[in-house]
Amino acid sequence: MQFGISLPQGWTMDLASIKDPVEAYEAMTRVAQTADEAGYNSVWLVDHFHTIPQPSQEVTFECWTTTAALARDTKRVRIGQLVTCNGYRNPTLLAKMASTVDVLSHGRLNFGIGAGWYEHEYRAYGYPYPDAPERLRMLREAVQVIRAMWEQEEAVFEGKYYQVSGAINQPKGVQKPHIPLLIGGGGEKVTLKLVAQYGDACNVNGSLATLQHKFSILKEHCETVGRDYNSIHRTSNSLCVIADTDEEAQARIPEIARARMGDTLTTALIGSPQTIRQRLAAYEAVGVQELILMFPDVLQLDSLRRFAQEIIA
Repeated sequence: MQFGISLPQGWTMDLASIKDPVEAYEAMTRVAQTADEAGYNSVWLVDHFHTIPQPSQEVTFECWTTTAALARDTKRVRIGQLVTCNGYRNPTLLAKMASTVDVLSHGRLNFGIGAGWYEHEYRAYGYPYPDAPERLRMLREAVQVIRAMWEQEEAVFEGKYYQVSGAINQPKGVQKPHIPLLIGGGGEKVTLKLVAQYGDACNVNGSLATLQHKFSILKEHCETVGRDYNSIHRTSNSLCVIADTDEEAQARIPEIARARMGDTLTTALIGSPQTIRQRLAAYEAVGVQELILMFPDVLQLDSLRRFAQEIIA
């Protein structure tokens, strides 16, 4: 099992206590650097422009410029997005950006993409917001464009939504055969099929039973398209609260997390080190290979370090 960290980026009001934006960025990058030093596999950013549950004036750092900055602020840890919203950038430009960042990071980029969902944000920034089936059709074309930009000398693609005619993308990045492409979401008919066809990794969330079911659907899609299921890196997310006792950990769960996560809290990584090890075994049993952790007190760094010492070490 590998472990990643969801970075405090501002989106969930997790930087609201820091009023100076420079200090807020430095606090975020300290988390990434601590994860780098402590042995985590990856750090992850969201692709959102303003806060939830309500839009506010609190800082929210843009995803891809921050990805590039973190590529230079860290040395070992992989850097990814959960996930880039396809509707916010042309996929040819996005592929070019990713290739550049892969070089900046010396080959440590994970490229995550999804169809997008946050309607208020689309409207606020002036992006058209088509219905979900159309957003998924656009995603299908976009991942083909991105792969073409990474694999072809002069990319060519003719689709309904995107047309590419001899686009040159140099440098293409460091990683071979190309930057790992993660597709986020658990839609059984379209999204997981796209993972089987074009993805190197997936990010699926829900209860253990849901994860097991979604991975079984992914395996069926892989069999249909002739893909090795085990070639797809399977990730999921979990809240993490580690303490000396289960009772102490439960008491530390923020109310907003209780409201947002509901039943999934029963299998989240909440408890003593012994309880967390048991829950990790359950995640591993259903097929999760990497868990991306959300620490409510991540800015203090103590839980981040303790998890690394107790679990990763």
